[in-house]
Amino acid sequence: MTEKTSLSKRYEFVLLFDVENGNPNGDPDAGNLPRIDPETGCGLVTDVSIKRKVRNYIELAQGDRDSYGIYVKEAAVLNNLNKEAFLHHPDMELKDKKPDKMAAKKREDQQTLARWMCDKYYDIRAFGAVMTTGVNCGQVRGPVQFSFARSIDPISPMDVTITRMAVTNEKDAEKERTMGRKSIVPYGLYRMEGFISAPLANQTNFGEEDLELLWSALVNMFDHDRSAARGKMAAQKLIVFEHETRLGNAPAHKLFQLVQVYRKPGADIPRSFDDYVVDIYAAPDGVRILEKL
Repeated sequence: MTEKTSLSKRYEFVLLFDVENGNPNGDPDAGNLPRIDPETGCGLVTDVSIKRKVRNYIELAQGDRDSYGIYVKEAAVLNNLNKEAFLHHPDMELKDKKPDKMAAKKREDQQTLARWMCDKYYDIRAFGAVMTTGVNCGQVRGPVQFSFARSIDPISPMDVTITRMAVTNEKDAEKERTMGRKSIVPYGLYRMEGFISAPLANQTNFGEEDLELLWSALVNMFDHDRSAARGKMAAQKLIVFEHETRLGNAPAHKLFQLVQVYRKPGADIPRSFDDYVVDIYAAPDGVRILEKL
């Protein structure tokens, strides 16, 4: 296992990002409409959606660099990836030798497999993974966790009719055009909160270099995730709370309250980040505030 500079501090962070004329996270249970809290009307973006963007950025930024592979990605066959850990430990005593049910017999060997997977895949080190689906490499609890992102104000999704001049089949060649619809959010500013545990980071070997790469991913991930459906999305603020100790010096929920976001007077219908004010209050003793963006 490649040793990294261990995390000696706990972190929390607040990420503010916005969307303009796009769908930041469609809901498959609602015809891919923008996710929304039905009681408040505020928009939602799931933690899984943000993690996907982080994974895509890491894969793009690091390429085939050792120890920065991505475990959960499109068309990945997870059992085949799990088998690689067993192939690198051929002398390991197995409880089950069936190709689709491989499992180590000894507890220390199970931990060796999990450590090998953490060393190889960035997203396992960061977010953890359940690697017990068939070929068993154990379960890892990741030090990095995201909340759902929620819009500061209620959003008003809008249906837009679109047309296509081309046709799919030859029998439809005489049609002038086909019609379709897509849903967009004219504008929404979203807030996501996150947590990084130093003790869990040391268990998965998530080090200082990995942490800096995470900050870079959160700042830049939208610039490499463009599509017509998502419109214009951008990270606007990344505010980090750095504790002096590995267990922390203040409750996370109290620190999050130090970041207040509200509309400027007269901005009844916000249409840009400039319509908002972000106030950051002083941190308690033992906590340092870092503005990464």
